[in-house]
Order: sequence, then structure tokens, then C-alpha cells
Amino acid sequence: MDPGGQLDMQQLLAAAQQMQEQLLNAQEELADAEVEGTAGGGLVKATVNGQGELVELTIDAAAIDPASPEETAQTVADLVLAAVRDANRAASELQLEMMGPFAAGFGGAPGAETGMPGLPPGFPGLPGLAGPGTGPEPGPADGS
Repeated sequence: MDPGGQLDMQQLLAAAQQMQEQLLNAQEELADAEVEGTAGGGLVKATVNGQGELVELTIDAAAIDPASPEETAQTVADLVLAAVRDANRAASELQLEMMGPFAAGFGGAPGAETGMPGLPPGFPGLPGLAGPGTGPEPGPADGS
């Protein structure tokens, strides 16, 4: 902020550029990350990348009962669904862990601090964009 209490545009632009670079790095890390989900005590393993795309599926031979092919097919299908859901849950947790700070910076993560680090909340002095405690409270909509 400048001495008059106004937001320094260069400071804002530098902070936005830094945040954009950090966001791009986090997105790249997510694309490269892989998480695994399992079902049936490890009989079926599903691997997804950090964006939730299925990249590998492994079915242990012990999951297949040659004496009961129809029942085995249904059991394996259920195990595959469970393993993929487990892997996607893990990917969602990873996404939240890696991207949560960016959502918080824009007021999107519940319970997290809002605003960009090092800058005051909202945009002081700009009507409609001031954050909490940065300007006069709006009055009732009917003007009374």
C-alpha cells in the first residue's frame, strides 16, 4: 500500500503474477502425481493421476474364480468400481491439498484466510470491491 492507504497497482500485479506461477506449478505437479486406490484387500488396484484420470488398473488372478465366471465377472466389476472410486477420492484429497491455498486466496476455502498474502483484504477504496473492515458497511437496500 502507498502512504495514502491506496492499493499499489504494481504490488498487486506482482502478487498476481507470483500467484499465477505458483498455480501453474501446482497444476503441473498434480498432472505428474499418481495415487492408488484398492479394493478387495488389494485384489484390485486402480492408479489415477492427480487430475483423476485412470492410468493403470491391476486385477490379481486370485480375484477370478474359473468355476463361477458370471459371479466372478460381477465381483470383479464391483471391485474395479470400488478401487477406482478409492483412487479418485485420494486424487481429490491431493487436489485439495495442493490447490486449497489458491482457493483460499480468493475466498474459496471455508475456514481459510482469504486474500492474497501481503495485501489487504478486498480492494480498499473501490466501491463494491472492498473486503470486510476496509470501508463503510453497506446500508439497507431500500434506503431506509
